[in-house]
Amino acid sequence: MPQDSHLPHPTSLAAAHGGGGGPQGQGHGHAHAGHGGLHHHHHHGTPSEHGFALAVWLNLGYVIVEAAGGLWAGSLAMLADAGHNLSDVLGLVLAWGAARLARRAPTLRRSYGWRRASILAALGNAMLLLVAVGAIGLETIDRLSEPAPVLTGAMLWVAMAGLLVNGGTALLFLRGREHDLNRQGAFLHMMADAGVTVGVILAALLIGATGWTWLDPAVALAIAAVILVGTWSLLRDSVDLAMDATPRGIDPAEVEAWLAALPGVVSVHDLHIWAMSTTETALTAHLVRPNAGAPDDAFLAEAARGLRARFGIAHPTLQVERGDAAHPCPLAPAEVV
Repeated sequence: MPQDSHLPHPTSLAAAHGGGGGPQGQGHGHAHAGHGGLHHHHHHGTPSEHGFALAVWLNLGYVIVEAAGGLWAGSLAMLADAGHNLSDVLGLVLAWGAARLARRAPTLRRSYGWRRASILAALGNAMLLLVAVGAIGLETIDRLSEPAPVLTGAMLWVAMAGLLVNGGTALLFLRGREHDLNRQGAFLHMMADAGVTVGVILAALLIGATGWTWLDPAVALAIAAVILVGTWSLLRDSVDLAMDATPRGIDPAEVEAWLAALPGVVSVHDLHIWAMSTTETALTAHLVRPNAGAPDDAFLAEAARGLRARFGIAHPTLQVERGDAAHPCPLAPAEVV
């Protein structure tokens, strides 16, 4: 997390609010909602647990059925899909646990609470899927060299049941996925699973009609490719969030221009935008207002409302400075972090 928001400076938001209870409070730079509306805790915005419990139990049950069916039918495609679905179950458990952790109240030591657990869960989910891809790929190569017969009837009926489970689970995460990377990841995984299951159904029909047993490992390899493609965006986004990159959908240049256009602001520096969780975004920035005069709570409250309404940034911390040349801000240069 950016640490500069807690560095002491001569003119901070706490000072601009005319309080702080002493030197430490004057230099802190945080303004809470009750002090002008600048520090908003969106507890209702934490990742929702809705759907996770049912999704976990449905998919765990199907993994057991599909693995048993794959062993009985001798189908590598079914076993590969079962392994993939097991990784999804583990990913759902991670996301579910992160959703529960995100609801825990902040403490003095963990002032942001456990919100970042949702980002770590998304990253762990992506890593699990990559491991599944590697395992499926290795087994597929062996089976392609020596295709084995499969029981297409069992393969077909188990896959059809899987299509219902995967499709139904995807619907559980349809709502709210636009604002939560964990729910988006769960939705994409379940949709990909449904597509993969359709491939298994087609493979069973083709093998039964043609006797081409090589189609079974070929479909398993296609499953691995689908997982890899679907995992890449989740891995990229979760790594970005873990590295405090600006969340997708927010243009830092646009945010800076908007802040610079606020009344009395002549320049903006030390701007940082990062994700507190998969659903919440934070911001710190220094605003230079040389002719601001007395502390202006209305300005601060309006800035907070604008950042939330326009960019979805619900946790801004703004430091107001006069731009005194005799006491320049050490964080003003662009190359300083």
